[in-house]
Amino acid sequence: MRKKVAFYTLGCKLNFSETSTIARKFVNEGFDRVDFAEVADIYVINTCSVTENADKRFKSIVKQAQNSNPEAFIAAVGCYAQLKPQALADVSGVDLVLGATEKFKITDYLNDLSKNDMGEVHSCEIQEADFYVGSYSFGDRTRAFLKVQDGCDYKCTYCTIPLARGISRSDTVENVVNNAKKIASQNIKEIVLTGVNIGDYGKGEFGNKKHEHTFLDLVSELDKVEGIERLRISSIEPNLLKNETIELVANSNSFVPHFHVPLQSGSDAVLKRMKRRYLSKLYVDRVNKIKEVMPNACIGVDVIVGFPGESDDDFLETYNFLNELDISYLHVFTYSERPNTEAAEMSNIVPKNIRTKRSKMLRGLSVKKRRAFYESQIGKKRSVLFESENKEGYILGFTENYVKVKTPWNPELVNTIHEVELHEIDEDGLVRIELIKELVA
Repeated sequence: MRKKVAFYTLGCKLNFSETSTIARKFVNEGFDRVDFAEVADIYVINTCSVTENADKRFKSIVKQAQNSNPEAFIAAVGCYAQLKPQALADVSGVDLVLGATEKFKITDYLNDLSKNDMGEVHSCEIQEADFYVGSYSFGDRTRAFLKVQDGCDYKCTYCTIPLARGISRSDTVENVVNNAKKIASQNIKEIVLTGVNIGDYGKGEFGNKKHEHTFLDLVSELDKVEGIERLRISSIEPNLLKNETIELVANSNSFVPHFHVPLQSGSDAVLKRMKRRYLSKLYVDRVNKIKEVMPNACIGVDVIVGFPGESDDDFLETYNFLNELDISYLHVFTYSERPNTEAAEMSNIVPKNIRTKRSKMLRGLSVKKRRAFYESQIGKKRSVLFESENKEGYILGFTENYVKVKTPWNPELVNTIHEVELHEIDEDGLVRIELIKELVA
């Protein structure tokens, strides 16, 4: 009997790309992949350490697996598995915990699938995570996530990612392009470039610290690959988003006008305590440059509220800064203390009720910003890539500039790109559309 394996991914697009790569390894070695809600012999949970909530969810996911099959072998991999391996191994039902360098060799640890009394840990020192493993996802979604870079050399005072993933290192341009071609051959219409700090692409490309290539070199080569309808850049640091890259996107047939640029705070005093590598003026310059060459571009922003020492004035400075900026939506994170970070040792802790209040205010601002951006697109013609799910009688999709749209369910629309006209925003905050013509089947 072929063994069945199921996967659950917490966290970012990078985690999804790596889960997909690990899953293909299982399939290539004779396992059948099934949905996590189904009965499986092995459950693999790819963990995240970015938010406190992601940590807490781990136990409930383990219980979900145990409810499906009490005798199943349960393995934890990923960032939290590297940072807190013993804490995960101590969770009842967990049999195996693998760190940053071990996760891609998971099948080597599965000679015996008997349940363990105690979780077995194989976790490296993070300094050993100095080699690159390429990854990409397809088959899980309409779009694919293509990993181009891993790790980070930045020292932001709130962040555990360097401790979980190691130094900044990159895939070669040749490998990334070849992986993009493989994805395109699977009739996938959109590729999202992902990594920990993708703007730092090129560092460690050939096992050294030098930049043999830059991020601009990479996107220039990807823009030449045939068969890819859409290329989308995931989160990129403002200090690494160069004018030349913005102009390439503006003139590209493949790269779409959508940027996600972390800010974290609109207060320069807070940015300095966070040890970010820019101040608010540079951020304004990046947004203005994008809007200058792509007036209809979508710009998403990450922001952290409640960082130690963030006064009422600091928060209002952030709120007003974002309110006046021509951006499209926010991802709001409520600061939570992470062990082994500088910020966790800082004084002037912001009370949790105030953190919650500030988060609620910025989430409200995000709703207003998204609504205003959507309204600016009403009456325009856009191309939409349709998703694969039937959502209560509707099919959803995204325009090239990341407007989320809906139209009555039609299975023939799945994974096609159509020209549409954006009509009106409905009560769900989505844009109703009128189909005009099919652009790509």
